[in-house]
Amino acid sequence: MLTVEKIGGTSMTAFAHVLDNIIFHKREGAALYNRVFVVSAYANVTNWLLENKKTGEPGVYHRITQGQEFRSALQQVAEQLKELNKNYEPLGLNLAVADAFIQQRVDQAQVYLDSLVNVLASGYVNSANILQAAREILASIGEAHSAFNSVNILLNKGVHATLVDLSGFDDAQALTIDERIRQAFGDIDFLKTICIATGYTKGTEGIMREFDRGYSEVTFSKIAVAVHPQEAIIHKEYHLSSADPGLVGVDQVRPIGFTNYDVADQLADVGMEAIHPKASKPLEINAINLRIKNTFEPDHPGTLITRDFVSKDKHIEVITGTEKVVIIDIHEPLMVGAAGFDLHLMQVFFDLGVSYIFKATSANSISLVIWEKDLKPQLMAALEAKYESITVEPAALVCLIGSNIDEPGLLARAARALADAGINIRSAGFALRKVNIQFIVGREDYQTAIIALNQALG
Repeated sequence: MLTVEKIGGTSMTAFAHVLDNIIFHKREGAALYNRVFVVSAYANVTNWLLENKKTGEPGVYHRITQGQEFRSALQQVAEQLKELNKNYEPLGLNLAVADAFIQQRVDQAQVYLDSLVNVLASGYVNSANILQAAREILASIGEAHSAFNSVNILLNKGVHATLVDLSGFDDAQALTIDERIRQAFGDIDFLKTICIATGYTKGTEGIMREFDRGYSEVTFSKIAVAVHPQEAIIHKEYHLSSADPGLVGVDQVRPIGFTNYDVADQLADVGMEAIHPKASKPLEINAINLRIKNTFEPDHPGTLITRDFVSKDKHIEVITGTEKVVIIDIHEPLMVGAAGFDLHLMQVFFDLGVSYIFKATSANSISLVIWEKDLKPQLMAALEAKYESITVEPAALVCLIGSNIDEPGLLARAARALADAGINIRSAGFALRKVNIQFIVGREDYQTAIIALNQALG
């Protein structure tokens, strides 16, 4: 069957495992083909080019935004990429060819970036658009590097492989992302080749502008919609599990096995992404099943996510959450009986581009949970100017998620487990459909809460 499969950066870095556990595992001859692999850059490469996704440590892009000399930093990245190439020479990579490719790509990128910087210095153009273009150019380098290397290694192993470079580096056509993907795959006979596609796709709408660092999963999703495989697969460094093994212990978790896109959305909402929510919607709408597999356990079927799955048995599929949130309580006596009070409050959040992940109301107050990174001075100033009192506290969100968890007594059992662990529930709630029961607790209680709920209900 035709599959579209995404391989993340950490897995790509361990490419020997990708070859053994994904590409060649129990396959030979014609069975190797009829697959499209969408590859991320090797681990940390995009961090060097843009900025560290977790710490914010600046990369080459920062130098451009600050009007600093960027060429030496970009060429330093080129040397780092050549050093990475040496790791894959034992797997069959032609080092001279690979080094020449990435040096040529970086040099061409520098030419483009020089032009952008010169235009930016003129002061005649919108700096945001120019900087966004620079971000797109830099992001494309990492995926082109890993995709080229993968194809080179496969060809040198006698496997027919096709590089599908969606970065459009030498293509001036004004194509949307979807148009570029359809054009790139239009004439490929999948039965006769393995396709290796870049996780970055150039398009008139700008994939970084729309999705930022989630762009490779969006490319993966759009390719799947274009070729309509029997299954889409994401290979990760871990199973999609019932809880975080780092918190509760490896022996205390299990792969989820089966779930639906609704549950995947709930996970993404608290930062535990099986797939970026903007990437999952096209798959869900087009009824394309998604499988999450562990790169390092190739014989395990992983977790299958479908549109219509509902567990036959009432049980919690995932216990998860985040400690990177704050709770904001807006108290306003005039709120009682006021029609549309929420509308004015939500307008403040909308104007500042802030999304909430939990909401609870009483007669004269509304409590909202947002990501801590979104707690900006502008938000506080806007709220304090409109309402009588605003209280902000660091918090953690813990969730019980599943496709069929509407069980009498579940809420009481969960609350009892938290109480027995000495944890005070600051707020709690769930929607009528009961796919996600949420508890707000103190940030210092996060790990204890996850462990307690997992022991009592997992």
